[in-house]
Amino acid sequence: MPAAKLFQPLTVGGLTLDNRIVIAPMCQYSAEDGAMTDWHIQHLGQLAASGAGLLTIEATAVEPEGRISFADVGLWDDRTEAAMARVLEAVRRHSTMPIAIQLAHAGRKASTDLPWRGGAQLAPDHQNGWQTVAPSALPFEASENAPTALDKAGLDRIRDAFADAARRSARLGLDAIQIHGAHGYLLHEFLSPLSNRREDEFGGSLENRMRFPLEVFDAVRAAFPADRPVSVRVSGTDWVDGGWDIGQTIAFAKALEARGAAAIHVSSGGLDPRQAIPVGPNYQVPLARAVREAVSIPVVAVGLITEYEQAEAILATGDADLIGLARTMLYDPRWPWHAAAHFGAQVKVPPQYLRSQPRRFRDLLVEDR
Repeated sequence: MPAAKLFQPLTVGGLTLDNRIVIAPMCQYSAEDGAMTDWHIQHLGQLAASGAGLLTIEATAVEPEGRISFADVGLWDDRTEAAMARVLEAVRRHSTMPIAIQLAHAGRKASTDLPWRGGAQLAPDHQNGWQTVAPSALPFEASENAPTALDKAGLDRIRDAFADAARRSARLGLDAIQIHGAHGYLLHEFLSPLSNRREDEFGGSLENRMRFPLEVFDAVRAAFPADRPVSVRVSGTDWVDGGWDIGQTIAFAKALEARGAAAIHVSSGGLDPRQAIPVGPNYQVPLARAVREAVSIPVVAVGLITEYEQAEAILATGDADLIGLARTMLYDPRWPWHAAAHFGAQVKVPPQYLRSQPRRFRDLLVEDR
């Protein structure tokens, strides 16, 4: 009986993954002035023992104003780099799982309160708030403080900040970078005609709206070692008429592939409060399928994928090459163990956990070394 596709290895841009399970980035809102804390040691540590193929660090701001909230992780100076190095050293002590990082800028959706406090935007004069920036001076919600439209100097600064964070990621020994171009954050704001009303070379036509995100990709790709992959997370659609859609996403994905992108992670939405999302199991899989049919690099599907057979079917039918899990992994950090048991596969675990293997699954758990 052939092995489940979910547990077949895959090489992505020179990085070989043991299986097709990717832990997607999940903000923890637990940093102190951009610096990771002890929370991140236990959070990432338990996920690194999950048996997944790849662990992705949460959205990491490339400059302070790029954080979603004041408690977001950053990688913009030696202090934030040192804090991340401390966490990574602790996590790697017990795991060989490859670790990626998502580099991000929140754009007009920055300067918010913690989600468990409601997540509302904080005004620039609030002690935990600041002035946001965006392609155009259009707020996400009409009641919010309007962002400042970025001038050429601001665009250059942010592009260079992405490149600097990529160099820091390389020094930290991170195995891959994912650039956040989804969920209504800065790069997505440039892509969508709903948020980008510029009249210069960065607005108007699809080619112009893609220009700055592609400049950022090129800068990150040039700053990160050539043998380590750089991927991009995209929103396949805004779920709003007249907004970013799957046809434009495919054009963007093709342009990224031509520039050396190693994979495309397909999510959706987040740009406009009018979005009408048909949420349900596999609701974003058709978007991933459309991108996969148009490019030759691996595509990641994500969104309400919770069951083992569900994940396997997405891969087996060719809708995607990898499965991204986020909240599913928070709820059950041992999901890959259980999936491996279901399909008669194996996962790597720290030797301290080997004795937890049920007798009926003699070869389920193998030592991570």
